Amino acid sequence: MELAQVIGQTNATIKHDTLKGWRLKIVEVLDAKGKGGGDPIIVLDALGSRVGDRVMISSDSKLIAEMVQADNSPARYAILGLADD
Repeated sequence: MELAQVIGQTNATIKHDTLKGWRLKIVEVLDAKGKGGGDPIIVLDALGSRVGDRVMISSDSKLIAEMVQADNSPARYAILGLADD
């Protein structure tokens, strides 16, 4: 699990069947000091996070497969929770 900040959202004209209906957010992973700087990552968002929110993300493939109810999903990251400020 990693701490990240939502920096945007994205849309897809064509989605894999397992991603239909999911919101896609763009996040930047934060370091221990709360600073970003890495490459942006697209994540699944079931919580309705907004730009500027700090979130907890995970790349646990088993968890994501349970979320989307499919083992063949191309999703690699998902938001698991909103971090307290």
